[in-house]
Amino acid sequence: MIAAKKIFVKSSLSLIAGLLLMSGSTAVAQDAVEGKKVFEANCTVCHSIEADIVGPALKDVHKRRGDEWLVKFIQNSQELVKSGDKDAVEVFEKFHKVPMPSFAGTLSEEDITNVIAYIKEASDVPAAAAAAPVTTGDDQQSDMAMVTPSELVGEEVGFLDLPPVLLFTFVLAGAVVLLIVVVLVTVFRLFVPMLGDSIYKEEFRSSFAGRVLFLMRGDTTLVTGKARDEIHSHHDFDGIQEYDNDLPPWWKTMFYATIVFAIGYMLHFHVFKTGALQAEEYEMEMEQAAILAAMTPDDPNAVTDYEVMTDATALENGKQTYIQNCAACHGQNAEGTVGPNLTDEYWLHGGDVNDIFKTIKYGVPAKGMVPWQGKLTKDEILEVSSYILSLQGSNPENGKEPQGEKE
Repeated sequence: MIAAKKIFVKSSLSLIAGLLLMSGSTAVAQDAVEGKKVFEANCTVCHSIEADIVGPALKDVHKRRGDEWLVKFIQNSQELVKSGDKDAVEVFEKFHKVPMPSFAGTLSEEDITNVIAYIKEASDVPAAAAAAPVTTGDDQQSDMAMVTPSELVGEEVGFLDLPPVLLFTFVLAGAVVLLIVVVLVTVFRLFVPMLGDSIYKEEFRSSFAGRVLFLMRGDTTLVTGKARDEIHSHHDFDGIQEYDNDLPPWWKTMFYATIVFAIGYMLHFHVFKTGALQAEEYEMEMEQAAILAAMTPDDPNAVTDYEVMTDATALENGKQTYIQNCAACHGQNAEGTVGPNLTDEYWLHGGDVNDIFKTIKYGVPAKGMVPWQGKLTKDEILEVSSYILSLQGSNPENGKEPQGEKE
């Protein structure tokens, strides 16, 4: 009877322990589920688990920094930076000094710990292979359109990877040049001694061959010209006189060369018209750019002619997209926090609907603005652009100071 009682007690304790462990893991899983919701609503604009975006990749960040530090940083990153915290300053400097919004007033400590729980769970998941980009509607392109300009130009090839025939040609050309230099030096060393003292006669020294010879011996007359130290007899201005010295030969040679070049240039471009002038070159380059633009699905220089959407449904959709994706950096009412105020008349990258559309689509990575192409469709970007323009002049509270130029 006593043995049965002991077995029952041990079994009960094991059952309770198992239930506690199960409930604990369920609680952790639930924390991660809630944390994922908070993360997607507030953090995905600037952070990813696997890759750096505006902010750093968060995979295993809890192992590098610790939970307590993460809570403080999420609550108010700038406070940590100003306090001189080494890790906070390092992150701030590395990511272009883009300040992370303070979540102390918007997220509870429980929300933040849930986010950390989600990061821990997501960090343990093996990185999935990158999914192929999905294109819909106007974003669909033919196979030819997916060819990028870099693919058209071709990849860089290392010198040793060139074809053997080409490498042999380079080696042969180098050998020929080296042989010519050796022959010239040998001839020079053989024949100069044969000239004897005649090389010092003025007639030889003033010749081109003589000046080359003495240049190799340290006399720079060939380069600088001859200094006669003779004063011009008729060049006296207010007691200022000048020597009648040669102009440096290198200068005269360049001057004559420019005359020859000018004559050739005039004949080539203006007489025989065998060369393209600037206007023609511009037209040809514009045609080439148009061809490349047609082959590139996302050309930031492509001209767009979108019109502002004014119907209530589109603006409401734009508002929802804005709150979900843009409010973290621009404020709930577009008053500006990390990003600029979107309700005033000042714009950093243009205030037309097409300018705003391009800024949202392609982003401004250097300033912390992520590109939203691939995350938002064309219609969603146009809706949020129109919604932003509908906020002009709304003057929300705590509006950020104007930035950029007045439109």
